[in-house]
Amino acid sequence: MTLIDSHCHLVYDGLAERQDEVLATARARGVAGFLNISTRQSEWDKVIAVAERHDDVWATVGVHPHEADAHPDLGAQALIDASSHSDVIAIGECGLDYFYDKSDRSAQRERFQAHIEAARATGLPLVVHTREAENDTAEMLEEAVRGGGVTGVLHCFTGSATLARKGLDLGFYVSLSGIVTFKNAHDLQETAKWLPRDQMLVETDSPFLAPVPHRGQTCEPAFVADTAAFVAALRDETPEALAEATTANFFRLFAKAAPE
Repeated sequence: MTLIDSHCHLVYDGLAERQDEVLATARARGVAGFLNISTRQSEWDKVIAVAERHDDVWATVGVHPHEADAHPDLGAQALIDASSHSDVIAIGECGLDYFYDKSDRSAQRERFQAHIEAARATGLPLVVHTREAENDTAEMLEEAVRGGGVTGVLHCFTGSATLARKGLDLGFYVSLSGIVTFKNAHDLQETAKWLPRDQMLVETDSPFLAPVPHRGQTCEPAFVADTAAFVAALRDETPEALAEATTANFFRLFAKAAPE
């Protein structure tokens, strides 16, 4: 069985100081690939460096909506330039977060638009974070897709079924994290049951959001196997079938990572 952790933060505290051990543990559980996500421009070199050291790790370049205020001059060109590296396979994580409002909402939308423009220019998919910003997220993605050349994933999905269907209709994928295993995640579990098999991914968002049975621990990429097994049971599928589908989906979406 082969799985891909489609979203992890290997340079964050909790993972960075034991990176080789973390990767080895995940590989032993069948995790054959890791998408190492950046959230601020100062991380880009470090995130890419991890990918350079490991053939099964890839990188993204992007600015999280929490960091929008701290990157007032970020434009599409900086993202385009950084994404020319062979190990950079996506633009993000980017998007809108109106739950914490750690950055001005208009700044969030401006930075998100820069990521959309970079994705269109490079042909790389977007890794989208959205929380309590469904209408604006849907509107911006709809406009982006209408303009052509934009696709991506709604990562660590916790939104409504309406947003999931909108994203799917736009050609985006939906990625499930350990949150789907939480006992109070009833609505998300219902969504997980009907997601199209060819438009879903699994992830950890490690070091955050450890799934059952690891609640309270630092989350690791190895735990994507627990989330995948839980989702497979929800969908009355075998873990092997779900792993095969989500791995194929990963390489379809992130085509720059696909084996030649």
